[in-house]
Amino acid sequence: MSRRLLMPLMLALTLAGPGAARELAVTPESLITVELATVAMLSGSNVPVVLLREPLSGDVVPIFIGPPEARAILMALHGVVTPRPMTHDLLQDVIDKLSGKLVSVVVDDLRDGTYHGALEVNVGDDARLVRIDARPSDALALAARSGAEIRVAPKVLQAGIGMEFEGLRNDQVVSAIGITVVEATDELRDALGLPDTPGVLVTNATGRAAYAGIGAGALVLSVNGSVPTTPMEYLEYVRATPSGEHARVDYWHDGERREASLPTAVPERRGGRPVAL
Repeated sequence: MSRRLLMPLMLALTLAGPGAARELAVTPESLITVELATVAMLSGSNVPVVLLREPLSGDVVPIFIGPPEARAILMALHGVVTPRPMTHDLLQDVIDKLSGKLVSVVVDDLRDGTYHGALEVNVGDDARLVRIDARPSDALALAARSGAEIRVAPKVLQAGIGMEFEGLRNDQVVSAIGITVVEATDELRDALGLPDTPGVLVTNATGRAAYAGIGAGALVLSVNGSVPTTPMEYLEYVRATPSGEHARVDYWHDGERREASLPTAVPERRGGRPVAL
């Protein structure tokens, strides 16, 4: 993320007029809404990828990103607030100050091994659409911070199916069906008064999960009867939910065991921020 996106963004927002929108490589109706799940590594390498969960098929698809964007996404998932704004925070602030609203980020093409993407911003009293070219890695990092919707072309998702990936060794954090989880370490269990029962720790919940009463400090005990001991296992059990069915989540919260039935659709993310633990 650099001036190559910041300057075009500022110009597009200040000079936007009718028709000021970059054309997509596919029809808008064909784009598929996905949930940003986590950052992982391509198997057998040190190449970072962002994992996108497609709820209808259950697929979790990797997209290549750079190390700076991987760090930015991880910080956003962990709820880390820096003393000074990072570049992605600055971009969101620029959009807000210029009376714009980032409504979605799009990854609409994969040509010659290169992903292509855009920011979709509503500007002005008439909320006209401005679409700004962006590297998908930058756009996804901005979405992780802002909660903007992520939409991806079927071609891009299809290209990632079959790529093998593995979770980070020491910094796993996963968001799926509106629940963000990390490893439930002994130190965190002691600090939060959690039982020794296997599970993963919730740092944030949005959408139906939050409405069901799941919140920071809860312990996810099982998903569809399977017990996750790592965040990546939690993601695997969520993705295994049969198409059209709800995920059954058992969790410990406020001293008692509870259960929630949650849709696998991508939840609304705006307004929620993970608790940095």
